[in-house]
Amino acid sequence: MHPELRARFNADFTADRYATLERAANTTERWPVDFRLCETPIFLTPEFAQEVRRAAWEIVHQLRTPEFAAHMQTAIPAGLSVPGEAPHPVFIQVDFGICEDPAAPGRLTPRLIELQGFPSLYAFQPFLLRCMREAFPAIPSDWQPYPDGGSEQDYLDLLRATILAGHAAENVILLEIEPETQKTRIDFACTETLLGVRPVSLLDVYKRGRQLFYRHEGREIRVERIYNRVIFDELLRRPDLKLTFDLRDGDLDVSWAGHPNWYFLLSKHSLPFLKTAHTAPAFFADEFPADEHLADYVLKPLYSFAGLGVDVEPTLEKLAALPVAHDWILQKKVTYAEFVPTVEGARSKAEIRMMFLWPEGGEPVLVNNLVRMSQGKMMGVDFNRNKTWVGASIALFPPANI
Repeated sequence: MHPELRARFNADFTADRYATLERAANTTERWPVDFRLCETPIFLTPEFAQEVRRAAWEIVHQLRTPEFAAHMQTAIPAGLSVPGEAPHPVFIQVDFGICEDPAAPGRLTPRLIELQGFPSLYAFQPFLLRCMREAFPAIPSDWQPYPDGGSEQDYLDLLRATILAGHAAENVILLEIEPETQKTRIDFACTETLLGVRPVSLLDVYKRGRQLFYRHEGREIRVERIYNRVIFDELLRRPDLKLTFDLRDGDLDVSWAGHPNWYFLLSKHSLPFLKTAHTAPAFFADEFPADEHLADYVLKPLYSFAGLGVDVEPTLEKLAALPVAHDWILQKKVTYAEFVPTVEGARSKAEIRMMFLWPEGGEPVLVNNLVRMSQGKMMGVDFNRNKTWVGASIALFPPANI
């Protein structure tokens, strides 16, 4: 988007530099990257940077209203509520497609795609940028990924304070189902490197009385706080798992860095409520207006993760076949702009995730971002096979003096 920097980066790009990026990303931490890395960051103009910041904050302000509190009362599916719900999410992720403004051809604008109250890649993103800087000297040092300013150290200090909340690192665990098998395991490795918080399998945590424990190098260690990465959707699809406790146990003596209920409370369930200049119309499937054109909408399950179950071509027959229509939404389609010139001629599209931290007893802070690049019909891997200049990336914000 910033034409001079884009031209400079592309002129400096070589396959060897990209190989350096992959080598750095795949050999530095305990686990490699299990998803494709894009060949480039995106460089935001001051105008777009200001607009995407404003768009993200507009969403967060709506999430703090009494009206939203009333809306989310029906968000948690029966039987999946976890006791001890926190008064607000610790993590807020707001995903925008970068689209061409229909009212101003050639102008780019963010459009809300979805949001979640669940953490993703908070430790990986600074690691990715360090690897990119090592590989690509054309990235200026004064362009940073922090939307509201600050430094990498400021970011890491807040991340540490938010996740640890005063506990010793060994008493805080990153809880996941078999973390070594997860596609985002590189983030788990980066979390341990940055914060000392170990990834621990749900299968390796056991309960005694009200307390939870795990073992490390022969020692029994008390779990005082859980950095939660367990998704109920995945857990329910694994009836084979032999667990020694249930997350829904009401007497667990732990605190949560990301209470599990917020996975449901802040999700696609929120989209029909949210209305700003940067949102698209969205409806629960059983409340879809008769005067809207179904072909203009995409059908999404409320609680699936990583794009599972999304249908870009819904029909009345498909809606009629839904077992519980209120568990699905219809969201108006947006058209992603093909705006990133590549050295191979094709242009890439992008989605930008604005990442918030909301420490206990504090206020929300817009701390970082994540970008996914595509040249396919959708952002997922299945739509971008055998393509280049696609995959995981990051956006860089211009320095204040530009």
